[in-house]
Amino acid sequence: MSSLKEICSGLPLDPLPPNRGRDPNVPHAPIRTPNLTAEEERLALRNALRYFPPCHHSTLAPEFAQELRQYGHIYMYRFCPTLRMRAYPIDQYPCRTRQAASIMLMIMNNLDPDVAQFPQELVTYGGNGQVFSNWAQFCLVMHYLSEMTEEQTLVMYSGHPMGLFPSLPSSPRAIITNGMVIPNYSSRNQYEKMFALGVSMYGQMTAGSYCYIGPQGIVHGTMLTVLNAGRRYLGSDDMSGRVFVTSGLGGMSGAQAKAAVIAGCIGVIAEVDEAPLRKRHEQGWLMEVTSSMDHCIKRIREAKSSKTPLSMGFHGNIVDLWERLLLEYERTGELLVDLGSDQTSLHNPYNGGYYPVQLSFSQANQLMMTDPKRFITMVQESLRRHVKAINNLSEAGMFFWDYGNAFLLEAQRAGAEVEKVGGGATEFRYPSYVQHIMGDIFSLGFGPFRWVCTSGDPLDLSVTDNIAATVLEEISANVTDRIKQQYNDNIRWIREAGKHDMVVGSQARILYSDQKGRVCIALAINQAIADGRISAPVVISRDHHDVSGTDSPFRETSNVYDGSAFCADMAVQNFVGDAFRGATWVSLHNGGGVGWGEVMNGGFGLLLDGSEEAAKRARLMLNWDVSNGVARRCWSGNTNAYDTIQATMQENEQLRVTMPFPVQDEQVLDRALQG
Repeated sequence: MSSLKEICSGLPLDPLPPNRGRDPNVPHAPIRTPNLTAEEERLALRNALRYFPPCHHSTLAPEFAQELRQYGHIYMYRFCPTLRMRAYPIDQYPCRTRQAASIMLMIMNNLDPDVAQFPQELVTYGGNGQVFSNWAQFCLVMHYLSEMTEEQTLVMYSGHPMGLFPSLPSSPRAIITNGMVIPNYSSRNQYEKMFALGVSMYGQMTAGSYCYIGPQGIVHGTMLTVLNAGRRYLGSDDMSGRVFVTSGLGGMSGAQAKAAVIAGCIGVIAEVDEAPLRKRHEQGWLMEVTSSMDHCIKRIREAKSSKTPLSMGFHGNIVDLWERLLLEYERTGELLVDLGSDQTSLHNPYNGGYYPVQLSFSQANQLMMTDPKRFITMVQESLRRHVKAINNLSEAGMFFWDYGNAFLLEAQRAGAEVEKVGGGATEFRYPSYVQHIMGDIFSLGFGPFRWVCTSGDPLDLSVTDNIAATVLEEISANVTDRIKQQYNDNIRWIREAGKHDMVVGSQARILYSDQKGRVCIALAINQAIADGRISAPVVISRDHHDVSGTDSPFRETSNVYDGSAFCADMAVQNFVGDAFRGATWVSLHNGGGVGWGEVMNGGFGLLLDGSEEAAKRARLMLNWDVSNGVARRCWSGNTNAYDTIQATMQENEQLRVTMPFPVQDEQVLDRALQG
């Protein structure tokens, strides 16, 4: 068993570690089919060998070639450390600065087998959300971080550590970019080739930026979505006896079961892969598991009748479940589902993100490798059936929304009936959850603020929970009713968070907060570290799925209607602005959530160590991190954002935002355009 000191010492070359191959005891990523030419295969192999001196090429070249042909990518399994991957307490990392140690901790948390979806393929979640492209990169990054001073910055090009470069103590310690491809070449087919060649990487959102905290990271947002869906579609805060049907129990989608129960409803989640389903059950995120459709329907009826909160995993295909629910309605007139959505990884539909109903799980994995074209045809047929059942149930009174996973986008491409008559470029028959539920909340400045206690001590997490709740309670006493509802939801969440056993991997927490709340919580935590009430530094971060982190026309910015939904200035400005306002590390990704070429997103990590310098950075950076997005949403015409940014300017005289003048008389436009 290797140690932290050993894995921070660089590539193990003298001697080479034994090649153990793939571990049969952990789940593995689907086999990729990059369809490389013979010359491209040669280039991929040449690129991989760049990490090693020529004396090892004759040993490594044959096994790397075998990995490429067998798995569609060179992962370099030989260099996968034997040390248990997890977030070790920050003081255990060999390093010269705690800022570097905090990054090391977060990287290892992303690769923890309890956290990561496919740990040996360096995939954290989403089927293809990579931390790195191969294990040589991991070894080099850990070594660079252990050697780094506070006058150096680690530069990361799509998983590849370009190296340590001189910088300032005030500079970020790491700058991460993933998938920065020239726009005309940012297609799925091009991506598969570039990833196989080892020159580009899909970092999803928080995988490639080292900020993932397990499915808890989306539990809270999912809970808020379900609660606000009930308010919008069902006209009630009370979700008892209401049934929410969806699919996916992987990295991000795994949050749905627990979120449904916390919201008070009955969550039924279909999952074709038994491994993540069992994992969520063992972790306590799923209350029940069944592979019997009859039993599933029976339990829905029982829980609905008794109004008992329930999370049930159905081991089977979501299309079969939707069609059975429709059959029950047609037979009995009883609509067993109130709310519906989908969280299969349709940003990655043809490489394991979506499994067609016509095939078993193992048959699908085989076909996507042996006959990719036929597999694509079957996925599209399945999507058409999928949507047909949803359409019929919706006509009967079920409310369905798109969860921003490219479900409706891919269904449209497959020829399913999802068109919205008279709709804009980002609109479909069903709204995205941003358009109807969460978008206006983003425009109030609320988003997924999160933190990690680097001590690994649950007592520190408990202290931070109490600090956050107290801060929010103090602020909420003086806010408008519209904002107070959001504060109350989050106070309820954070007061009860410790009871719901949500920690997987690092001692982390998430809540939705606005600009003022984020700044005040960060400053209060920093002060608690200074006072010794928290035993070690705390890393603050957020999901990129936030107010200003992401430009995504089919998700985060799907409710931007001024024509700029397909523009990415906000995400790029967010990344750059966080960098010079004090972030410990920043990231910018192509792809994430809705897929390669469909989105740009920026993220950050910031170490709070109890110092005045950390407080200054937090205050400056967090204010920008939120205001950037609210200002953009204001300019696009969102009323909530207009009010929010005006109130923020009143509190900060240095903030001056260009405000839009709305057209009050539409006839002015009519007359002008008529000539």
